[in-house]
Amino acid sequence: MRDPLTVAVVLIVAITIFDAPTPSPAQTPAPSDATPAPAQGKTASIDAKAGEQLFATTCGFCHQGGGRVAGRGPKLAGTERPDAYLLERIRTGKQGAMPAYGGAFSEAQMRALIAYIRSLKDEPQ
Repeated sequence: MRDPLTVAVVLIVAITIFDAPTPSPAQTPAPSDATPAPAQGKTASIDAKAGEQLFATTCGFCHQGGGRVAGRGPKLAGTERPDAYLLERIRTGKQGAMPAYGGAFSEAQMRALIAYIRSLKDEPQ
C-alpha cells in the first residue's frame, strides 16, 4: 500500500503541471456523443509524452513495464478497447481492482493517458 501523503503530493504536482486552463465558451467545441478521434501529428506526441509522465507516477505501479506487460493490472499495449471504454475506466475505476481517477485528473489528463496507451508498442519476445 502506498503512503497516502506521497500519493496526495504526487497527484497535486501532476495536476498542477498538467492542468490546462479552461477554454472560453467561444473556444469550446459543441458537445458530441461520439468520442473524438485521437489527435494527429505533433499534438498527439505531446499528449502522449504528458500521458507517459502521468502514467509513470500513478499507473505504473500496477501496469508494469509502462503498460507493456501485465502486473497487478492488465497489459495495456495493443489493447483493442475503444477510447470511450478506457476513458470511463480511468474516470470510474473498477471496484476492488482499480481506483477511480475522475476526481483527481482533468479531462485533458485522462485523454493524455489514452494517447500514451495508444502509443505503446508491444515489446519483442
